[in-house]
Amino acid sequence: MQTTDSVFFISGGASGLGEAVARRAIAGGAGGVVIADLNLAAAQALATELGDRAFAVEVDVQRTDAIAAGINAGMEKFGRLHVVVNCAGIGWAERTLDRESKAASIDNYRRVININLIGTYDVSRLAAEQMAKNEPNADGERGVVVLTSSLAAFDGQIGQAAYSSSKGGIVGLTLPLSRDLSPVGVRVMTIAPGLFDTPIYDTMPPGLKEHLASTPVFPRRLGLPDEYAHLVQTVVENAYLNGETIRLDAALRMAPK
Repeated sequence: MQTTDSVFFISGGASGLGEAVARRAIAGGAGGVVIADLNLAAAQALATELGDRAFAVEVDVQRTDAIAAGINAGMEKFGRLHVVVNCAGIGWAERTLDRESKAASIDNYRRVININLIGTYDVSRLAAEQMAKNEPNADGERGVVVLTSSLAAFDGQIGQAAYSSSKGGIVGLTLPLSRDLSPVGVRVMTIAPGLFDTPIYDTMPPGLKEHLASTPVFPRRLGLPDEYAHLVQTVVENAYLNGETIRLDAALRMAPK
C-alpha cells in the first residue's frame, strides 16, 4: 500500500501524533485525509491549513454512531478508505488504593478502557468494513489498520493500572485482529510510542518535561511526532509488516515511578 493516492482516516487527528500523521500523509501525496477529532474547531483549522485533500469531522470514539457518521462522511467526501490510524486516547493516573487505602473509582477505569481500547476497536472494525470494498492490489491488499499502544503496555508505572490495561489490551488485540482481517486483505500493526513531545507535556510542572527528556537510552530526548508519523508511513508501505507491535521509545524502560 502506497501513501500516494491512499485515503487516511485518523482518529485524534487534530493534535499531537495524529496531527503529525495527517501532515506527513498530505506531504506524501495522500488522496485524502479525514481528520477525526472530538475538538472539531482544531480539526477544521488543521484541515484548512492542509488544503482540499484534508477533511475535518467531529468524532467521539466513545460513541459508535459518531464513529460511523465520521467514516461515512469521509467516504462521501473521498469515495474510498485505505488506511485508518488510531491516535485518539487519554492518559490517566490513579493509584488503586489512595493514602487512606480507599479504592480507586471504577468509573475512571471504565472511561479509560472505553476511550483507549474499546474506541480503538470500534474505529478499526468500522473502517475495515469500508476497506473490504476496495479493489485489491497485486498482493491482495485492500487496507491497513494502525493501532497506537504505549510503552506503558509493558512497563506500567504506579498509578497506571487503567492506562496500562487499555494499552496492553491494544497489544493483545493486534494479532487476532490481523488474523480476522486477513481474508479481506487488511493488515494490522501496532506502534507503542515512548515519551513524545506533544502538547500533553506543556501543562506539566516546571522541569518535569526536561527530566523526562533525559530518560531514554539513546537518543536522549523526547520523540518527535513526525518520527511516529514516519513509522506509520513505513507500516503502510511495507506489505510484510502485519500482526506485530513495534516499540518506538529509544530503548526506554520505565521505572515503577
